[in-house]
Amino acid sequence: MLVIMRDHASKQEVDHVVTRLHEAGAEAHLSDGEVKTIIGVIGDREVIYSLDMEGMPGVEQVIRVLKPYKLVSRDFQPEDTVVTVKGSSIGGGAIAVMAGPCSIESEEQLMRTAEAVKASGATMLRGGAYKPRTSPYAFQGMGEEGLRLLAEAGRVTGLPVVTEVLDVRDAEKVAGYADVLQVGARNMQNFMMLEELGKMQRPILLKRGLSATIEELLSAAEYILKGGNRDVILCERGIRTFETYTRNTLDLAAVAALKQLTHLPVIADPSHATGRRDLVAPMCRAALASGADGLMVEVHIDPEHARCDGPQSLTPDGFARLMSDIEPLVHLDGNRWGLPS
Repeated sequence: MLVIMRDHASKQEVDHVVTRLHEAGAEAHLSDGEVKTIIGVIGDREVIYSLDMEGMPGVEQVIRVLKPYKLVSRDFQPEDTVVTVKGSSIGGGAIAVMAGPCSIESEEQLMRTAEAVKASGATMLRGGAYKPRTSPYAFQGMGEEGLRLLAEAGRVTGLPVVTEVLDVRDAEKVAGYADVLQVGARNMQNFMMLEELGKMQRPILLKRGLSATIEELLSAAEYILKGGNRDVILCERGIRTFETYTRNTLDLAAVAALKQLTHLPVIADPSHATGRRDLVAPMCRAALASGADGLMVEVHIDPEHARCDGPQSLTPDGFARLMSDIEPLVHLDGNRWGLPS
């Protein structure tokens, strides 16, 4: 349920509504605008629907929400959420590009890549320290040593760093090194992890599962927001279909739909979606044209010898060309790069 307060409702009126909801055993989540406050209500539907909220002082309207997600919806918050990480922004017209290697392999490989993507205009550095692989015999990443190298590369370049959390038991440790915690496609519905990340004060990058619907992705994000963490970024990274020419199918209709349904920033990952270096740039352009708030792009100094996802990784020169190509698209509709001002 959503409780829409009247314009410029007083703090006492808002507090009274929140207190009444808490007495009924419901959770109240506030979205404060300059003029209007919206209260998202979560709890037993029959109990909260039985409350006479319409007659309370300061209440303008009560909306019964039937969607399984509430806090992530534009009904709860019409304005775009802007996630800020060390001065870099995502959402609300600020376009982010997270670039770097799929897997951290060595200090030299990471530092050279980090310096290259920084020089070309990337707003964040991505790199995998723990790698979920289909085969148990494939390279699994450098672990905590990789996290240390990633944090150092971020310090040297000044870029915020993004990396994946594979296990809820490692969340605190990863948060000690990274600025943004990524939940990979295989963990999108790891609800225990989502609940734990909801308690943390770190932005979360939530990737869509391989076969997840849009509603399932938004419901997964709801777990994080329900825990109190409002800094969530959604990522369309391709879904599994019957097509085999590309690694996955990049669902750009989902990007456009998500921008209508949720206030959270939405980015696209054409690298994992296509699995083909030659398709990354066209799909980056298409993603921005469809309304994406940013991109995640894999870059490697020597893709031919990469230990993970070489065929989909751009070279530093290829990434520089991509950034030049998408410059006009970034500024569509008054958008801007999400760099520190």
